[in-house]
This record gives sequence, C-alpha cells and structure tokens, in this order.
Amino acid sequence: MSIITEAETFLIDIPVETVRTDSVQSFLKQETIFVRIKTADGNNGVGYSYTIGTGGTAVLALIRDYLLPKLIGMDSRYVEKVWNDIYYSTRATATGAITSLAVAAIDTAIWDLKCKREKEPLAIAAGGFCDLVPVYDTEGGWLHISTEELVRGALDSKKRGFTSVKIKVGKPDLDEDLERLKEVRAAVGPRMRIMVDANQSMTSTEAIRRAKAFEPVDLYWFEEPLPADDISGHAALARSTSIPIAVGETMYSLMQFNQYLHSRAAGIIQVDVARVGGITPWMKVAHLAESFNVKVSPHFLMEIHVSLVAAIPNGLYVEYIPQLRAITKSAMTIKDGFAVVPKSKDIGIDWDFDKIDNLRVN
Repeated sequence: MSIITEAETFLIDIPVETVRTDSVQSFLKQETIFVRIKTADGNNGVGYSYTIGTGGTAVLALIRDYLLPKLIGMDSRYVEKVWNDIYYSTRATATGAITSLAVAAIDTAIWDLKCKREKEPLAIAAGGFCDLVPVYDTEGGWLHISTEELVRGALDSKKRGFTSVKIKVGKPDLDEDLERLKEVRAAVGPRMRIMVDANQSMTSTEAIRRAKAFEPVDLYWFEEPLPADDISGHAALARSTSIPIAVGETMYSLMQFNQYLHSRAAGIIQVDVARVGGITPWMKVAHLAESFNVKVSPHFLMEIHVSLVAAIPNGLYVEYIPQLRAITKSAMTIKDGFAVVPKSKDIGIDWDFDKIDNLRVN
C-alpha cells in the first residue's frame, strides 16, 4: 500500500564549494532541508529544498510543526491532492518563500516515491522528452572575480566543452560591467553564448540604460535586472531591448509566472523547483511557459533540474553550479557541454546518507 505511515525532516549545512558573490549578496552556505517519507509497502521517498544561508530553521519548523503531521495517512499516489492539501493548509503564510520551500521538500519526496513505485526515472515520470540537456557555466562568472579571472574562467569553460557562460553584472559603474563583458567576448569569440545576471539590483531606468550599452556584446539573456515583483518594470525593459529578459528564481507561485507571461515581461523562465513549491507546480509553470512559446532554463539545483528540463519540450538549459558533491555518491555527468539525464528509478540523486548524517545541525 502507498499510504504514508512515517515522515521525518531535518536540516544540514553544506559548505559552499567556491566563493560566490553577486551584486546584492554572497552564498554563505547551503542550508538543505530534507524530508523522508515511508509508506505502508516499505517504500521510502527522499525530498529536499534549500536556502543559501538564512531561513533554514524557519522552513524546518514549518515542516516539522505543521506539515508532517498532516501527511500521515495520506495516499502518496495522489500527488496533486497531497500537494494541494499540504499547501493550502498554510493559507496564513502563502504565497511566500518559507512556505514554498517547505512544501517543495515534501513534494519532491512524494515524486521520489512516485518514480520508485512506477519504476521510472524522474525525466520519464514527469513527461519524457530527451536524454541530454545543454549546460551553461556560472562558476567562473561571480562579481568579485577580476576581469582577467573572468576571461580565464570563460576560456576554461570553453575548453571543457561548455558553449555558454554566465557573468554577474551590477558593478557601481556601467563602464566596468561593459569592459568585463567586452573582454570575455573578445576572448571566447562570437559563437559562445554569454548570459548576464544582475540579481535584482537595478532600477527600471538603469536596467534600460545598461541593456542598451550591453547590446553590442551580443548577450543571450539579461537575468533578474529588477526586483522580482516589478512586473511592469520588466515589461518596459523587455520592450526596450533586443536582449531576452530572464526571470523566475525568486518567484514562488504559478500565478506570478502567469502575470509575467501575460505581460510579455520575460523571454526566458527560470523557475526553481524548491522556491516554487516542488515538482508539481514546476511542471505547471513549464507547461504554462510552453503555451506562450517561452523556453525554461531553471535556476540552480542542477542535480534535479536536469531531469525536469529533460521532461519538457521547451527546456533550454541547466545551470552548472555543483553544490551537492559533498553529500552524494556520484555527480552529474557532463559530456561535450550536455548533461546526461539520470536513469535511476527515483528523482535522480545518489544520496550518501552517512555524509548527510555527519552534517546534521537540527
């Protein structure tokens, strides 16, 4: 039977693999919140979500104190019902980051059970479209890195088979951003794709000014130039530039994406499975974007996003930021700039629970 009989949650801290900074913050550590669910037939589902350094204990408390008790007795086969019952039991705190992160940890565990029960990899269970997904490299593009280091990093990415790199922008002086981008473009040549990410640091007028200055560099997208709730500002920016505008990593519900798409304020959707509340709403965002003829290139969490991007026809890229190698037995395989989609009959992450247990903090 697929009835949920036990559920537990816990928090671990994973040190960052490299120094990561952008125009507004630093990646301090990965607070990783796990949920493990057991069903009457003996199956175990493992799910997770994360923060980049703050709020993890708040997510943990919401799951432990309010959400897990509701799971007991539910039928794990009813994925939509479980998600709806859990999410809408939190009406007082939804829509928001803490609730979405909490529900995501549960929902990914439910999908892990689904894959194990159906004996299918996540990419197939969620739709099944392809077996290889293009990857772009963010690890050499952080804001604190010098121009010379940016160039070396981009050339190294190219040497390793990546066809695309992302560079953080948002220096106080536009000319410094522009100089860095021009140096990278001159080094990697015209065929390599360069994305930029401002991490919500700009006003609408400043983003329009910078986009105009960036256009000769031939950027593939301009990511999160404005605060995520400034839909009209993004729409004005999108109308003003030929550079596609990418948004989504700090959006927490299907309706937020709906408003962006209807307003033609985004050309690339970057839905994050943890921040939107799990795989269940992630798939809805992806299919909504497809109905607007918009591609999906999710934020972070490459280890699970590789399977989700492979499940949909409008998948574009997976972002290369390795962060789970400290707690997994194997890493995502990349060949010639493409990630190989996992074939294991679960959500595709080879957890090492001995290492995980050593990093428990709560």
